[in-house]
This record gives sequence, structure tokens and C-alpha cells, in this order.
Amino acid sequence: MSNHPMIKKVSVYPVKYPEPNDFNSTRYLTFVKIEATDGNVGWGEAITQFPGSTKGTVAIIEDLADFIVGKDPVHNVGIWKDIRRQTWWYSYRGGLAHFALSAIDIALWDLRGKITGQSLIEMIGKRDCAPVTELPALASTHVFQADLDKEVERHAKYVKEGYLGFKIGMGKKGDARIGYEIERDVNFVRDLRAAAGPKAWIMMDRGQALNWTFDEVIQRVNAWEESGLKWVEEPFEPWEFEQFRRLRTHCKTLIAGSEREWDYRGYTETLGSGTLDVIGCDVGRVEGITGALQIIKLVEAHGAWFNSHAWSSAINTAASIALSASTPRCLVQELKPDPNPMQHDLVKEPFGQVNGKIAVPNKPGLGVEVIEKTIEKYLF
Repeated sequence: MSNHPMIKKVSVYPVKYPEPNDFNSTRYLTFVKIEATDGNVGWGEAITQFPGSTKGTVAIIEDLADFIVGKDPVHNVGIWKDIRRQTWWYSYRGGLAHFALSAIDIALWDLRGKITGQSLIEMIGKRDCAPVTELPALASTHVFQADLDKEVERHAKYVKEGYLGFKIGMGKKGDARIGYEIERDVNFVRDLRAAAGPKAWIMMDRGQALNWTFDEVIQRVNAWEESGLKWVEEPFEPWEFEQFRRLRTHCKTLIAGSEREWDYRGYTETLGSGTLDVIGCDVGRVEGITGALQIIKLVEAHGAWFNSHAWSSAINTAASIALSASTPRCLVQELKPDPNPMQHDLVKEPFGQVNGKIAVPNKPGLGVEVIEKTIEKYLF
């Protein structure tokens, strides 16, 4: 018989909100709150992104709630395994069940930490070298202004504020139309380098709206390398391994991808292909913290770099920072640089870089205190 408090209630909260970092587009998330009999509460999140996937994820979490209630939250990994077995028919190789499990798992780790008095980084471990208390911060952005000189100025400002550099998503909403014309794209990165200085990291992320031929990728990447490109992200679709292999023979920059994978099996295939240097991973879709830890082990075994895709709420960011800090195979922590509701209004102490660094949360659980009124304001 466990001496720990038991899970008393599972609640799910879908939200929609305007994202200033994405041209004020409406984005969707699914939050989970798990309450224990001692009054402690854990919060989790899934980056469900669209209305339909959010509604479906809510239904799955509501269906799993009775299965979770009454269990010991300190035995969270066992609950994770039980849910995987429970959802076997509709979770093989990915899908909405992975969103549901991600939100539940993050909430369970948060709850476990609050019950035991441990921070997430204490529970999952630290790097092999000296304890990590902060990580280099990178501004993760989209460009949307038609006047690219203004975009250049905006990104140079992030570097002046302390960010190590920036990663720019192309093909996004707005009027910038970066990613559509090779010469314009090349000139844009050249101008970014001139404005941001020689040390700033510059990464370019294709974005799913764009469809480049192999020759178009080579032209862009080779020209960008002349401007000191740090990495190019997902220049092809994730499964186009042969295209990635060919690209590797034509460039020296790091090649990134994988943020659309769902679980250990998908990442095993990607890493086994030997085509990527930087492995993107979103804790809000890869079966949570427990799933992400499996992926980190794979990344370490293959000598690749782990990069958390933390482009949603402060709950995701809190988990992502701890995961990044737990492995020596992490180069940087991405952050959305402009104030937004799910980062700056959701928690009492929002995340932000200081002198180019982001601190690793050290309070119990995820280390954030959620403001429930914000969630109520944006309920979907």
C-alpha cells in the first residue's frame, strides 16, 4: 500500500489564442490538470495546434481520466506504460493518443515533483559534466513583414538584447514571403549577417508550406553558408532520407529535422538513416517527458544534437529546458522572443533570457505556477 497521495481528478482545458510570434495567427493547445488527494496539482500540455486535433485529444484524455484516477502519481512512469497499453489500437506510430499521453505525462511529472519536493531536473538527472543551471538562449521566430529591412532590424535587435542568435521559420503567414525566391532569400540572410554581427547564430527552417527541389535547396544552402549559416532545418520532408543524404555531400552546415516524429520508433528510423545532425523534439507530442527521455538516449547514442521544439506554452518550455539541461548533446534552448499569452500571461514568473542565457527551473515539479484565469480566458 502506497503512502503517497492518490490521483483524485483529471481535468482537460483546450485553448485557442493569438500568437504574436506567428502574425497573430490563432493557435490551439490542450492543457491537463491532475489533482492529488493532498491538494497538490500537476499541469501538462499537448501542442495540438489545430481545432480538430484539439477536440480529438480532449476526447481521448476525458476517456482516460477514469483509468488514471486512484493511481499513485509518484509511479508516473508505470502510468505512462499503462496508458500506452490502453491506447494500443489508436496510438501505433503516432496520432492523437500521443498528444493525450504527452499532456498527461507532463502533468504527472509536475505532480510527482511537487509531492516529493524535487524539481524536474533533479528527477531526470543532469549532464555528465558540471551541473547545468542555465542554457544559451536562441530567438525562434517567423518573418511576416513585407519590408525585409524591418525584419533584419528586428532580428538584429534580438541579438543586441542578448540572444545567441535566431532561427527563422520560412513560408509562414504574413507578407514577408521568405522561402519563395532564391535570390531574395540569399540577400535576406546576407543582410541578417551584416546587421547581427559575425558571432550571431543564424538558422533557417523551411516550413511545411514550401516545396523546394533538390537544386533549389543546394542553391540556398550553399549561398547561406557564405553568410555563416549554423544549420538548415527540414529542407525536405522528414521521410525523404535520400534527399538529405545527397544534401550532406554538398554542404558543411548542420542539418536539422525530426520535430514531426511521434515516438521512439520514428526517431530510431530517422537517426538510423544517418541523415541529420540536429534532432528536433517536442515534449508536447512525443509522449511527454518520459517519451522525450527515450529519444534523448537515442540522440546521445548516435552522437547527434538534441533540440527541443518549445514553440507553445510556458508549461512546454519548463519541461523542455530541463530536458535540454539533462544531456550534454544540447547546443541551445529556443525561445519565442516576443511577449505572448501562453508564455507571459500563463505563469507567474515567465521565462526570459538574461545575458543570452535561460535559467533551468529549480522549484518542485516543472517549477512554474500556472495562472488558471488565463486558461479560462482562452478556453476553446
